[in-house]
Amino acid sequence: MPEWLPKSDLKHHYYLLRHGQSTSNVQGVISSDRALAYSTVHGLTPVGITQAQQAAAPLLQLVQQGAEANGNAKNQRIVFVSSPFARAHQTAQACMDELLEVLAKQKDQNHGNDMNFCVSPDIILKDQLVERNFGRLDGQELFTYAYVWPLDKFNVTHTAFDAESVAAVCHRIRACIIGLEQELGKDNPNENIHVVLTSHADVLQITQLYAAQATNVGEFSSYRFTNGEVRRMTIGSTKDLPEPSPLPRPVRGTYIA
Repeated sequence: MPEWLPKSDLKHHYYLLRHGQSTSNVQGVISSDRALAYSTVHGLTPVGITQAQQAAAPLLQLVQQGAEANGNAKNQRIVFVSSPFARAHQTAQACMDELLEVLAKQKDQNHGNDMNFCVSPDIILKDQLVERNFGRLDGQELFTYAYVWPLDKFNVTHTAFDAESVAAVCHRIRACIIGLEQELGKDNPNENIHVVLTSHADVLQITQLYAAQATNVGEFSSYRFTNGEVRRMTIGSTKDLPEPSPLPRPVRGTYIA
């Protein structure tokens, strides 16, 4: 496992957004092949687009809470950073478009936008946010996720079925966040930047436990993100984690989105 994120040194606020329903979710297959990055394969369904749009309201609420807690109501910028897989990139775009509409309406009505939020128009794509690689299980039915998750709980470095280990995911997430800390805000150090990491279920679940410095990051599968769900990423504390949900036994034909 990598070192923990440096809690006191992080300048930006981070939020975790899972992609909306994808065509691979509907087909019931694992889609983790790196060759699909930057392609249009397994993008969002119409339901997934709606889920991404609906994520804008809770995201804005979380961002407002983060800004208020920071005690600085000015110069608040929201930046979307996404996995290059189509379902994640399309989610970031749909959520951002809806967020811009919400902020525009608030501005027209002269209320709710006192914090002067600005949304960066360009989505930053990061390979470090790609789906967890499930190796020989790629393209298999979704229930086969449950062949790997129980092992994760006991060994965060295992690579059974040639799956990417939990520790490896943590290493790339750490590199992503440290890189964003260096890249964002260079031109205006007075900006308060809210970074929306748009990615995939396993990656985000691992990220939230790793960021929280949980005792066992391998238990991430008990803290599932639903399609289009957004959460605040809390550094160094497990207080914001949802109640864990026990992992079901693998059953053929089970739908695990």
